[in-house]
Amino acid sequence: MRFLAVLSVIIPALDEERGVGEAVRSVRGEAEVIVVDGGSHDATADAARRAGARVVASPRGRGIQLDRGAREATGDWLVFLHADTRLEHGWPQALFSLPPEVVGGAFRFAIDSPRRAYRVIEKGVALRCRLFRLPFGDQAIFVRRPVYGIVGGFPPFPLMEDLAFARRLARAGPMAFPAVRAFTSARRWEEGGVMATTARNLGLQALYAVGFPPERLARLYGYQA
Repeated sequence: MRFLAVLSVIIPALDEERGVGEAVRSVRGEAEVIVVDGGSHDATADAARRAGARVVASPRGRGIQLDRGAREATGDWLVFLHADTRLEHGWPQALFSLPPEVVGGAFRFAIDSPRRAYRVIEKGVALRCRLFRLPFGDQAIFVRRPVYGIVGGFPPFPLMEDLAFARRLARAGPMAFPAVRAFTSARRWEEGGVMATTARNLGLQALYAVGFPPERLARLYGYQA
């Protein structure tokens, strides 16, 4: 008989052996933790199991992996955490304190680096959430389990699956953005440059907004199927 959790954390992963353990440990003990491996060539699955997660296999693609994990989960709340992100202490209490009309939301975006340039990016994300109620995946989007099914779950996109889901969620009812931080790795900005990476992200979002298909955007992003 499977244990029925109150909180489930779903972590999609692909070749994340160096970071997935920290993501799992940040939520382990508070929730059912499911790592959905998309066919990693490294020791991602072993690292996740050692950290305390249940690992399930899935075809590659973040939208596909997220949905697979959601369908495996048993929790009343589903939390979708990236493999290079960790949640700050107090995140379960933040969820339990939400009023019943809240259908979902996301945590406070933070970049795990002391560089001042990242504080500007964080403020921009906070402003976007305040004005448009539109979180992205690196904020650890959360949703009540029944609502996930009602809105149709994550679409099977290789990119922009978080934006598409957040739009669905915003139409379903009130959203919340607790002050608890989701610390995401700075590696993307460090590898590509802060300005260049930020500009690329904004450009891809703009292209998606005007109708470019996610599969084409994924190729521009460098995603290899």
